[in-house]
Amino acid sequence: MTMTSSRPYLIRALYEWILDNGMTPYLLVDVADEAVVVPTQYVENGRIVLNVNPSAVQNLHMGNDLVELDARFSGQPMHVSVPIMSVIAIYARENGKGMVFTEEDGGGDEPPPSPDKDETKKPALRVVK
Repeated sequence: MTMTSSRPYLIRALYEWILDNGMTPYLLVDVADEAVVVPTQYVENGRIVLNVNPSAVQNLHMGNDLVELDARFSGQPMHVSVPIMSVIAIYARENGKGMVFTEEDGGGDEPPPSPDKDETKKPALRVVK
C-alpha cells in the first residue's frame, strides 16, 4: 500500500515550529512547474524565496497539494499558488534552520539563497529529525 507524500505535513509542522520559536518562515520554491504562480520578476536561477510569515501574507493555506497565499510585491497585490512538490525547502530566515527536501521527493539539495541583498552569509540548513 502506497502512502501520500509526507512533504505537506513536514512543511506545516516546520512552519509552526519556526513561528513558535519567534522566527520568520521562508519557502524556497522551484518555479519550473508551469502550475507555479509567483511574481516572475523576483525569480532567480529558476527559484524564488517567499516570506510566509503571518505579518507578510494573508489567506495562507498549506494544503496537501498546494500552498496558496495573498501578498504584496512592490506594493502590488498578488495571489501566489505553489504546488507542494515545487517547495524545495522551508527554513527560518534568522538562522537557516529547517529542511531541504530530497531529489526523490522532487526537491533540491542546495541551501537556499540569502534573501537579504546586503547579507553575504547564506543560511546553513540542517535536517531536523
